Amino acid sequence: MGYFPFFVELEGREGLIVGGGAVALRKVQKLLPYGPRLTVAAPAFHPELEAMPCLTLLRQSFTPELLEGKLFVIAATDDRTLNRRVAECCRQRRVPVNVVDDRYACTFLFPALVKQGDLSVGISTGGASPTAAAYLKDRISALLPEDFGALLEELAALRPAVKAALPEEARAGAFSRLFAARLAAGRPLEEGELRDILSGGREETP
Repeated sequence: MGYFPFFVELEGREGLIVGGGAVALRKVQKLLPYGPRLTVAAPAFHPELEAMPCLTLLRQSFTPELLEGKLFVIAATDDRTLNRRVAECCRQRRVPVNVVDDRYACTFLFPALVKQGDLSVGISTGGASPTAAAYLKDRISALLPEDFGALLEELAALRPAVKAALPEEARAGAFSRLFAARLAAGRPLEEGELRDILSGGREETP
């Protein structure tokens, strides 16, 4: 049936990473830009994990009690049996779990990510081919302008002005023209350009 791509707010939410090696480090690095509060549990830690002050590091083996209050869990050890045990405990408690290199033990998949500012693109092949997902990630990244994140921030800042200046039925067209103009310009729009776009929206209104 495939996997539905939910986009979940993680800022300030509790997550658990079981494992302290290079794989756990990569998962942490992908998650941190989204603002979760991460606990990492393992007998030993990669030096880069130990250098991250934003993490809670628990130098211990996995116990089910660690799942208390967690929004999600990632089992990232090099012990397949332990990862499966973590997954089973999560299933019993209905906590979403991702198990590295074991799609059948997962209740959610960790996508290949493209992120620029507020833009997030998640790519998954349902575990069929991580290589294909990485290929698509590179292709999508190459298609995006380098300042696409800044573009989105500028358009978000303009939304209140557009809503104040135009009736509801004219806003969709104005937002579309703003996006096209900013994309073509490759720079922030000047006041006169913004005024012309908003004036065009008013002219379209009966």
